[in-house]
Amino acid sequence: MDPGMIGVGGIKEKLINLQVSLALAEKLEEQGFETMLTRTEDTGLYDPETVNKKAQDMQRRCALIEEKDPLLTVSIHQNSYSDPAVYGPQVFYFEHSVEGKELAACIQEQLNTRLGIAKPREIKGNTNYYILKRSASVTVLVECAFLSNPEEAAKIQTEEYQNAVAAAICDGIVCWVGLPQ
Repeated sequence: MDPGMIGVGGIKEKLINLQVSLALAEKLEEQGFETMLTRTEDTGLYDPETVNKKAQDMQRRCALIEEKDPLLTVSIHQNSYSDPAVYGPQVFYFEHSVEGKELAACIQEQLNTRLGIAKPREIKGNTNYYILKRSASVTVLVECAFLSNPEEAAKIQTEEYQNAVAAAICDGIVCWVGLPQ
């Protein structure tokens, strides 16, 4: 129902998010992690007759996270900005979470390094994103690419780049957990 950001050329954020999430789950499972996705296909977690589908979807995602009690939660997104020259992945964390900040730093470092970002972005604390402030686990929100940047929008649509992003996020998680890479 909610396509998320519509980027350059009509690219829908929700489809890229799903592909990156599926690739990340696969890479984490290869490292021995047990994963749980809130969605594995292009569907939401809301009832069709619900008036505010987005609110119900987010509430159900948080309830699922609380029920499963994971070690950590990663919310995958794509970014946009009015200036199409802005690019680069960025990781957000709940401003009052020390562990969230540490996880965000590990993932951001891997994204900047593995993707060869010329002007690396820095992690950013946040108190407004619903998933960050309402999640029961250590949670980060990863903005993988700017869909408003033509070059980055083209790259994130490729399976190769989606896999590179997923691998970098996975390496950041492995680093945070303290496993050898």
